[in-house]
Amino acid sequence: MADAPRQHNYAGTFVYYADDHMETTRITHKADQAGEREKIEVLDGSPRIVFRNNDEMKCYLPESKKVYTEKRWFRKFFPNLLPQSFEGIDDNYHVTEVKRERITDRECQVLLLTPRDSLRYGHQFWIDTETGLLLKVAVLDGNDIVEQFAFVQLEIDKEIPPESLKLDQSILKGEWHVTDLVTSFLKEGELKWQIKKLPTGFKKLVEMRRNLTDKSPLVDHVALSDGLATVSIFIEALKKDAPPPAPGFFTSRGAINIYVRTQDDHKITTVGEVPVETIKLIGDSVIKQE
Repeated sequence: MADAPRQHNYAGTFVYYADDHMETTRITHKADQAGEREKIEVLDGSPRIVFRNNDEMKCYLPESKKVYTEKRWFRKFFPNLLPQSFEGIDDNYHVTEVKRERITDRECQVLLLTPRDSLRYGHQFWIDTETGLLLKVAVLDGNDIVEQFAFVQLEIDKEIPPESLKLDQSILKGEWHVTDLVTSFLKEGELKWQIKKLPTGFKKLVEMRRNLTDKSPLVDHVALSDGLATVSIFIEALKKDAPPPAPGFFTSRGAINIYVRTQDDHKITTVGEVPVETIKLIGDSVIKQE
């Protein structure tokens, strides 16, 4: 299940639904001896096109004529949502085989992951029985669907023509601004901040220093996971003349929650696909080392 999105050719269209908002995306993925190549096009609203060549990513925003490049450190794009290591999954979730069901005319095994506590959301996966590819996922808060991804059209293991992974050259007219987003990985203890107590089941994945936009100063970034859900902590120094940020909770769309607080002239932003209670527990645990 975890390996399938990295090993198979597939091309299709999926729909994301959350908070009465629906967004359609077309994805083309090719795997061969050279590794993985992928093209992701958002078809609703402002156009966004993401190209991935193994770990090298480029995101094109045609309306603003901006291109962002980044070396992927850890990214989850549907259908590549499942971790490669399942260590700890059973500690945090009850896993149940529910039923068989058809998605895009393919038979799927439905798995339900029920959280063992209130610190995380539940998940329901529809997994293609032939290839192991994830065809649909629902994030659950009790019986309520928080967000959902589902293929509405899909071809698996067909030949992927080279031109389907290329950018339409007609959109490149005019002057584009390219921003290289750079990530430097930090050694244990190099970060001047620490998390004094992680919620049960969560572990630190990596500590980094990154620029998030072309003009922003470098930001400290700590990534956490419970084996399925991910949480990021961003720590940035406050500018002396800038107004202080508004602390508190901010909602994004779907499963993503955001919590902002300040400490020692720094803004601490915690973002993750977990309930508000968990976001606050993690955000309040960030302290500066003595």
